[in-house]
Amino acid sequence: MLNKSIDLIDRFNQRLFNIVAWFTALMVLIMFTIVLLRYGFNLGSIAAQESITYLHGGVFMLAIAHTLKIDGHVRVDILYQRWGERGRAIVNLLGSIFLLLPVCLFIAYISWDYVAASWSYYEGSREAGGIDAVFILKSLIPGLALLLALQGLSEALKSVRTLTGDQHGR
Repeated sequence: MLNKSIDLIDRFNQRLFNIVAWFTALMVLIMFTIVLLRYGFNLGSIAAQESITYLHGGVFMLAIAHTLKIDGHVRVDILYQRWGERGRAIVNLLGSIFLLLPVCLFIAYISWDYVAASWSYYEGSREAGGIDAVFILKSLIPGLALLLALQGLSEALKSVRTLTGDQHGR
């Protein structure tokens, strides 16, 4: 059961990351097109420029859980790297339970009214010709909290698995 839960969360975040990773390539192509149109043909598009912001927000908010999964976040703990597997598992478990999960809950809670207000009037771009989907972009905030909390749960379960020595999840 333990391994199934870990695998399910990890696979979901991996698949989401595999999709979101393409956003970066799309951002490069759009930015190239924007520059080419602006300096080559003196043409501009607010929607194209805003799409870079949408894609960047999507990459950051939807791939943050994958970054946690691959241990890609910055660590400022000088002792952590010197500790053994059990010591790191204790730090990861306590960090997940007492820091990461409460922060995720706080982000979800504090952003809920902000996102709901945006949805209530289908908030759009402030610029003429912009993308009228700011409400969707803002929805990524509680989405970030949910994805990060799920991956935090997976990391906590991995720590429990390490501490109990139960690598088979029985």
